[in-house]
Amino acid sequence: MQRTAQPSRVHAAISRAAQRTGVDFDYLWNQARVESSLDPGAKAPTSSASGLYQFIEQSWLGVINKHGAAHGYGWAADQITQRGDGRYVVSDPDARRAILALRYDPDAAAVMAGEFAADNADTLSGALGRHPNATDLYFAHFLGAGGASRFLRAAGENPDASAAALFPREAGANRSIFYHRSGASRSLGEVYALMARKLGTDSEAPAAPMGEPGLRLTRTLPGEAEDASPRTDALSAPLVTAMAERTGFDVLRPNPQSARLAYMMVVSTLDG
Repeated sequence: MQRTAQPSRVHAAISRAAQRTGVDFDYLWNQARVESSLDPGAKAPTSSASGLYQFIEQSWLGVINKHGAAHGYGWAADQITQRGDGRYVVSDPDARRAILALRYDPDAAAVMAGEFAADNADTLSGALGRHPNATDLYFAHFLGAGGASRFLRAAGENPDASAAALFPREAGANRSIFYHRSGASRSLGEVYALMARKLGTDSEAPAAPMGEPGLRLTRTLPGEAEDASPRTDALSAPLVTAMAERTGFDVLRPNPQSARLAYMMVVSTLDG
């Protein structure tokens, strides 16, 4: 079982992620609160969603593949390839487990959530012709950028339409979002308003037209942040020291050969 990180550790990780990626701290904090109740060890019972931001496996592999190297996870990015059908794969099973286990690390999860949000903001702006607000971006995390664009367009055109009818697979895995307690399907507008309330925003209707304020994004280039390297804490610092003493490898920037040992040490410590 994963151990819940101290609230101060989670707060610090999200603060660093906001600085490094330029994504609003409040958005990242509220998203983690909604997704996992700020528990880095959270695991969804109905899908592969895991960690502070409940990344499913494909979304995580994709964002690590794209942004991992800029944040000290080049060893992981190098192990990921994208097939012709768009799926991300890792050929080495141990490396794959190590990469997916990063979802439970608050620093890795938060900084990748920031990068994911920034990418989604760019995609939604182009698809919708307006600046996305925090609720719009949460839908991109929840449904993917393509699914969010589809949802938001449909909600703008017909907010009374059934959300479950448009997204049956997602509704099956998230009944509390797509259905009332009575079992009746929520409308697109009702699902949007529910998400806005969960995030603690006032955007209970689709976002304002292009030109009006959306989510604050101030992109930070690698090296511009105060410290762009992965951080250690009370749990991970002993692992870094032990790994260096035993193998000579740098756990913060491991190579594929060290990934298996790093993963085994982390899991052993968390389970101990």
